[in-house]
Amino acid sequence: MFSSQKRLDRAYNNAKVITFDDTSKFILFSDCHRGDNSIADDFAHNRNIYYHALQQYFKNGFHYCELGDGDELWENLTFKSIFDAHKNVYMVMKAFYDDNRLDLIWGNHDMVYRKDSYVKKNLSTFFDPKTGLNIPLFTDITYQEGLILRHKDTAQEVFLTHGHQADWWNYECWKLSRFLVQVLWKPLNVMGISDPTSPGKNYTELIRIERRIKKWIKNNKNLITIVGHTHRPRFPEPGHIAFFNDGSCVHPHSITGIEIEHGEISLIKWDTSTTDEGYFRIVRTVLDGPKKLIDYKTS
Repeated sequence: MFSSQKRLDRAYNNAKVITFDDTSKFILFSDCHRGDNSIADDFAHNRNIYYHALQQYFKNGFHYCELGDGDELWENLTFKSIFDAHKNVYMVMKAFYDDNRLDLIWGNHDMVYRKDSYVKKNLSTFFDPKTGLNIPLFTDITYQEGLILRHKDTAQEVFLTHGHQADWWNYECWKLSRFLVQVLWKPLNVMGISDPTSPGKNYTELIRIERRIKKWIKNNKNLITIVGHTHRPRFPEPGHIAFFNDGSCVHPHSITGIEIEHGEISLIKWDTSTTDEGYFRIVRTVLDGPKKLIDYKTS
């Protein structure tokens, strides 16, 4: 059985490498937990915010990296039920994919995507009832455990992964966790009772997970590492441990993410506000940054 440090090592060593420079643009979201639009679907509350944000990033030439738990496949048994509930979202993601600007990482809630056979069977096409045909969706896509963004000029690396490698229960025992969610915590969640095994709702476990990831970062020359999993946004100052967390897309009435643009990194939030005339609008706010990536580099 691997330790959290070895699991993170393995994710890094097997990570897909994406080269970039100061003209590159990346948007990182995680923990969307897209569901079936039922009362238990936490994503449904922020679907319009997420959909609008994703459209803006596509129009502005960003590369979308999703850092795990994109689809809620513990509470929901099939991808089809999720796709049918949020088809408009997947059509934007398909536009990224068709333009070679989409990379997906699996987390504990969509760990079934580790198997290429499962992904090929469920995500390659979707059925269009209007035409009666199967339409290409994410044909030939491969989910990753980790991604490395490597700067062309400086060779500086940014490591992206979900972060559940530092959570023994939700990595090694994910099938048992999934079973408990399906038969116990999903019905209780509808009544407002939270799942205590979720690190996003268990502060003590959240701190332990963050501590393990920080230890790994320190042992790897303060490598910039961006994760999700705990749902808690983190954005350190240069000179501190380079541990970032993009938060989640299931915050109350808002989503958070991390942007990398012009060789700089920022923590951002999208939420709703009202104009003086009383109209609702979706706005982007910079919560922290931008900071130069190179300022985090150590010798």
